[in-house]
Amino acid sequence: MAENSLIEICFHGRGGQGAVTAANILAAAALKDGNKGVQAFPFFGAERRGAPVRAFARIANEEINLRSEVYNPDIAIVLDEGILDIVDVVGSLKKDGVILINTEKKPGDFDFSKKFRVATVDATAIAIKHDILVGGIPVVNTPILGALPRILDRVTLKSIREIILERWGGETGEKNARATEDAYKSVEVNF
Repeated sequence: MAENSLIEICFHGRGGQGAVTAANILAAAALKDGNKGVQAFPFFGAERRGAPVRAFARIANEEINLRSEVYNPDIAIVLDEGILDIVDVVGSLKKDGVILINTEKKPGDFDFSKKFRVATVDATAIAIKHDILVGGIPVVNTPILGALPRILDRVTLKSIREIILERWGGETGEKNARATEDAYKSVEVNF
């Protein structure tokens, strides 16, 4: 993606998976990496655990004056593959857009992989491996963020790890930072 252009990202998840936190960490990491304009904000429908949730991030090399939700993202990040059955994630994706999906599947397993660039990572397995659980449910936001630098050159794994460690510190920060590394190494892309 062009270095000077505005990059718009939409996180699709379920309440409790950490989509809003992921957008905030991404914006902070992008700022740390020298991007001058960053935004992160949520969109809530029914506010309950398990309900579909969207969160947005924008990254640019200049101030961002937009204040609307992201309608046509460059990147869609799907924290729960089941969301694809109830939300038209790819319908609003830009023509040359990328979709990053938390799944056990390969990028080519999705019909839309012929039209869009697809990346997949099993963030759920990574969250379980690193004991990133709330109430016994895997929280996949930090693992999925680890896969993002493989498809977005505006943010580095180093900065994502640093923001996570600053935010949580201690063992919680360490296990989330290790999860990002695992995801970075295991993400598969079809482009």
